Amino acid sequence: MRILRKASALAVTAMLAVPTTAAFAYDGSRTVKAEGRFVPPSPFHPSKPLTYDSKKVPVGARISVVEHVGGRVGGATTSVRLQVSGLLPNRMYGAHVHTKQCGRTPDASGPHYQNVKDPHQPSTDPAYANSENEVWLDFTTDVRGHATAESRHDWRFRPGAARSVVIHEHGTATKHGKAGMAGARLACLTVPFAGTTDEAGTGK
Repeated sequence: MRILRKASALAVTAMLAVPTTAAFAYDGSRTVKAEGRFVPPSPFHPSKPLTYDSKKVPVGARISVVEHVGGRVGGATTSVRLQVSGLLPNRMYGAHVHTKQCGRTPDASGPHYQNVKDPHQPSTDPAYANSENEVWLDFTTDVRGHATAESRHDWRFRPGAARSVVIHEHGTATKHGKAGMAGARLACLTVPFAGTTDEAGTGK
């Protein structure tokens, strides 16, 4: 396996700077990883994990997201793995892949990524807002505030159409009219999912 590119977040606070990496193998598979510690929104930390609610997602808590895209053998497959630490203990959170990169406000990350787009937005129809058509990564932390979640699909992200993972206030609803809803957006990590055209997921 050879590394295609590797970019580090701006090291304004060096202890919080963690690189984003992307690599591919000769079979055409590809792995993308983004990680870091949460900081409050600020013009000085545009590419770091952001917490919009430091009571529920404390500053300094960690997040790691790894995407693996299958190669030519076996067709299109995508897995997304989320790991967190330092969150509130014994608590359920919602989490999804969103269409835009993180920003200074919670809504900057746009709607959920959907493999088949719902023509009616915001999407609350379970025919579209479901864990097969979207990437849901809901998790419940242990007594130390750690958790892991993984989602697997037989499709790939459209180029440039998936750019972040958002942590939400509670688990994701599934009933009609509320499907896909998981409460307030608590935190966000920009991720250069496979197909993103820029070097570090910044959209530049």
